[in-house]
Amino acid sequence: MAYIRQVKTKSGATAVQIAHKVGGQLTKLEHLGSAHSPKELETLISLAKERLRGDQLFLFSDQENKLQIKLKQSCSRLLFQVLNNQYQRLGFSQLKDLDFANLCLARIVEPTSKLDSLRVLTDLGIYGPSKTQLFRCLERSIDHNYRKTISQLCFDQTPSQNLHLVLYDVTTLYFEVQEEDGYRKPGLSKERRLEPQIVIGLLVDQSGFPLGLQSFEGNTAETKTILPVLEEFQRKHCLEKITVVADAAMLSRTNLESLTDNGYHFIVGSRLTKIPYDIAQFQKQGSLIDNQIIDTKTKNDSYRIVYQYREKRARLDIKNIELQVAKAKRMVNGTAPVKRNRFVSLESERKILNQNLIDKAYALAGIKGYVTNLGLPPQEIINAYHQLFNVEASFRMVKSDLKARPVFHRKRDAIEAHLTIVFTSLAISKRMEKLTGLSIKKIIKTLRPIRSGTVTINGTEYQAEPEITEDIHKLLQKLESGH
Repeated sequence: MAYIRQVKTKSGATAVQIAHKVGGQLTKLEHLGSAHSPKELETLISLAKERLRGDQLFLFSDQENKLQIKLKQSCSRLLFQVLNNQYQRLGFSQLKDLDFANLCLARIVEPTSKLDSLRVLTDLGIYGPSKTQLFRCLERSIDHNYRKTISQLCFDQTPSQNLHLVLYDVTTLYFEVQEEDGYRKPGLSKERRLEPQIVIGLLVDQSGFPLGLQSFEGNTAETKTILPVLEEFQRKHCLEKITVVADAAMLSRTNLESLTDNGYHFIVGSRLTKIPYDIAQFQKQGSLIDNQIIDTKTKNDSYRIVYQYREKRARLDIKNIELQVAKAKRMVNGTAPVKRNRFVSLESERKILNQNLIDKAYALAGIKGYVTNLGLPPQEIINAYHQLFNVEASFRMVKSDLKARPVFHRKRDAIEAHLTIVFTSLAISKRMEKLTGLSIKKIIKTLRPIRSGTVTINGTEYQAEPEITEDIHKLLQKLESGH
């Protein structure tokens, strides 16, 4: 006699078996599998009943009556649920625009064109949005100023102590077109490209979480972007005191004076074009030591410059100087084509090494300057400046993981809508990275292969849920821990 047997396992699952008895004695047990949900249990019991109806029915036998199991479709539904949960946790569902949400989540998974996002969404188990719906969504994002709402929600998510110091940086996004217009214009390109471009200013908190994004015409000087972004941010959120950290590209006398006049505190990287007097005095007396700090003030005491020498930075600087000098020598000797090199000078149509510049470069090796109008101790100024790597990391994510460039849209509204989607995707990605300690690329690579699907067994359709391993379960717990 044979019958179906259900046994609870230590893990809490239900094992389904076929038990065989002869003369009241258990002679054989066939284990069909363990169910972790009612649907899985129903499927295993159906398999057991099929097995009992015909002793010759085996999953992997070569006999005629074997089970017919077919995969109808599969998708990365778990990944979509995880991303959508983070979208909602940030409050972005207040927009009440499912198409916008889907475009943002699709960009995180696989950044591609808006039209090709339909394919990505299908792979995530989202069916139905049309091309027309997606492009109408772009129009809505401009008409209802989604970026303003998203920026406010990002601000609300940021701890108040992280708002006293914000990080600012600028990048450029190019277009696959040759003709410029009033917005897309050739300018100084970060990628040294000649195509028309736009300039993007990004404001983030100390962890790299985005707070604001603004675009400018492609030929706008970087130094002219920082004040408009700060003023809009301060006005929008009614903030009194803001300290901004920016790299040396923002350093200009006009900028520093304007920041001071408008009540902003700043920490800006300093370009060293000549050897500072105080450092020259130290070098006359002897060598600088590792981590040596020299704190100086300007003549009118409106701001100060903090200099620091680091041996690790000096080794890297000297290595780069040696490479440039070697190239310069080859150019002077005629063994290499003449290209731009700061150590090569022309004298009476003759190429020579500029030894003065070489000596100055070696003298400045390892020295970094920081300009500020704050009265904080020098080391705190340096530590604050070093947080700039967070905004640089956010820009790298925008350009690589989210592939904001090149931009294929033509009209400014469409471009601004595209930037709003990228900004929203960046916020979700940075939140997930903070919760897990993993890069967004690693999270997607880990979760995307976890597939849900529909299978047919002998013509009957069943939903197949994915098996969640212990590692995946721990990752999901980390993502659920943030509120």
